Amino acid sequence: MRAAFSDALVAAAMADPKVVLLTGDHGYALFDAFRKARPAQYINCGVAEQNMVGVAAGLAKAGFRPFVYGLAAFVPIRVLEQIKIDVCYENLPVILIGDGAGLVYSHLGTSHQTTEDIACTRVIPGLSVLSPADRFEMKACMELAFASASPVYLRMGKSDRGDVHASALDLSPHELRSGGLLKVRPGAGRVAMLATGSMVRTALQLCEAGVDAEVWSVPSIKPLSQAQLRAIAARADRLITLEEHSIMGGMGSAVLEALADQVPVRIQRIGSADRFSSSCGTWDYLLQEHQIDLAAVLQKVQAFCQE
Repeated sequence: MRAAFSDALVAAAMADPKVVLLTGDHGYALFDAFRKARPAQYINCGVAEQNMVGVAAGLAKAGFRPFVYGLAAFVPIRVLEQIKIDVCYENLPVILIGDGAGLVYSHLGTSHQTTEDIACTRVIPGLSVLSPADRFEMKACMELAFASASPVYLRMGKSDRGDVHASALDLSPHELRSGGLLKVRPGAGRVAMLATGSMVRTALQLCEAGVDAEVWSVPSIKPLSQAQLRAIAARADRLITLEEHSIMGGMGSAVLEALADQVPVRIQRIGSADRFSSSCGTWDYLLQEHQIDLAAVLQKVQAFCQE
């Protein structure tokens, strides 16, 4: 998925000299191709993320198309005020990339883990929030972000979980722009799983383990198609949301809000609890600690479906 991000970024910069990439002194290997192809459009702002967002806002006002890259713990979390005031209040077309969202930077501790970024960004007026699950969704999300005339936050989590789609997405820009959900697996039962980012793969693994459910990927968290959600809820007895994010304020909360006055449907939200990590370790270890690994999620889903 990171390769798809890099490819899309290079293609945008090659096509438009106004595209500029700003980074906070990291991501070097990821941007080797970009720096080789368009060195004059690459700006290392140093370890000064708040200033970097202000620079991006100024460049956007001057007619440039800035991409602002950082670890999600820094972009957007460290720079929320600058995103709110410098970018979104002015409705500037700045694309914010938060890499390593969730628990991916497991060994680096809580300072580099990010399970609150969706909650923090989706409440900022005018800011779209995208969360692709594989390279095909990444390409579509990058194209959508670049076509947007408004601010966008694009969330990248674990990047090597494999494809959830069999081939490139046949989507019109309108489908993602309106917050469309993407069906990745049909189901014969009355259970629907809505997952975003890395957890789409987990949802598919749950089906392989015997859960009979249709699976939907949610690459656009804001906007989120209420009409499509209502149609899914109308034919399902149970909805399950899965995200590598806190259950507070994330994609599951957005689904609950959208369906608050919908026909009765039982909803189970799966994500990290209201807690910090207690230990450092591998990404797989932290998924287990936060009970969003496959075994823990399977147990929760099976119990919910049998109630």
